[in-house]
Amino acid sequence: MDKCIIHVQLNDGARLPVYSSSQAAGADLCACLGNGGAMTLEPHKWALVPTGLRIALPVGYEAQVRPRSGLAAKAGITVLNTPGTIDSDYRGEVKVILINHSDVPFVINDGDRIAQMVIARHETASFEVVTSLDETKRGEGGFGSTGV
Repeated sequence: MDKCIIHVQLNDGARLPVYSSSQAAGADLCACLGNGGAMTLEPHKWALVPTGLRIALPVGYEAQVRPRSGLAAKAGITVLNTPGTIDSDYRGEVKVILINHSDVPFVINDGDRIAQMVIARHETASFEVVTSLDETKRGEGGFGSTGV
């Protein structure tokens, strides 16, 4: 399988996304807060955290910004709009909306791994209006209708 090439532009002090293991699906994104900078995420608040990078994805690809499981499990920190989607035509700085679900302030330091980015192929669909849809066993069963 051919590797997807992502062009990356880095601000001063920004870090290239890095896969933490040979089979990791997500590359770690780091906070870019200036040399030695830090920010505090207060309890039950959210903030945009800069990464200092801009990317150019090939057409037909998206980047999904997802939480890091360790931050969520240990500190109650997660990505608010998970997964955040970066479209192939976006050229602005990648920022991560982090939320602090805990009852204590959380300090984010320059260079901290704050999220992960998964690169995925996608399809662009055509939408066609019809007067009825095909029947299924599930039908209109919504949340929880297939079990817990």
